[in-house]
Amino acid sequence: MLENLLNNCDEKLVKTALTHPSYTKENNLSDLGNYERLEFFGDSVLKLFTSKLLYEMYPEAAEGKLSKIRSILVSDAILAQVAVKIGLDKKMILGPSEQKQGGRKRESNIACTLEAVLGACYLSGKRDEIESFIKEYIMVYADDIDKHFEKYNAKDILQQYTQGINKTRPEYNVVSVTGPAHKPNFCVEVVWDSKVVAQACGKSKKDAEQQCAYEACKSLGIISE
Repeated sequence: MLENLLNNCDEKLVKTALTHPSYTKENNLSDLGNYERLEFFGDSVLKLFTSKLLYEMYPEAAEGKLSKIRSILVSDAILAQVAVKIGLDKKMILGPSEQKQGGRKRESNIACTLEAVLGACYLSGKRDEIESFIKEYIMVYADDIDKHFEKYNAKDILQQYTQGINKTRPEYNVVSVTGPAHKPNFCVEVVWDSKVVAQACGKSKKDAEQQCAYEACKSLGIISE
């Protein structure tokens, strides 16, 4: 699908979309050569098409529901999963230091690259392809998000709860990282009020924290099973 999306796109725009800021910085190149501007534009492109598809998918839904679902659909967590699925992470152009620091696996880097690519495709006139791509790879999460919104938004829910109780935030600590470097497994604990409330594991630190927050919310009775 990535090849279909990029086929006949402006090559210069695509290269720019794949170039991380670390590459231009470490090679003393202009900032205009990295993905930041395209990512800014692509973020709006993503929201436009996602909004359109949600509007069509849920004809009876109020604005609040559509906004809640969209906020998760366009999150770094979902975008990074999609980008890895289509192999976009392997095509990113990184500076040596960012590469050594695991930048190719960093969720925010991967998500920003996908947004930049969508921006490049839009400017190349590939609107139908963008809509097809978003429908096939991103909208597939919509129903599950609608049914289990707390699972996807558990960190915010937990923080709102703890701040409401004693004005403190929960703290997340990495307990262990196991598995090979290309496929690590993070185990995280969440501490609140000097107590470990829950533990959970995930393919990334953010995934583990979100799952940990979800388990904590259930343990504290904030949300039901």
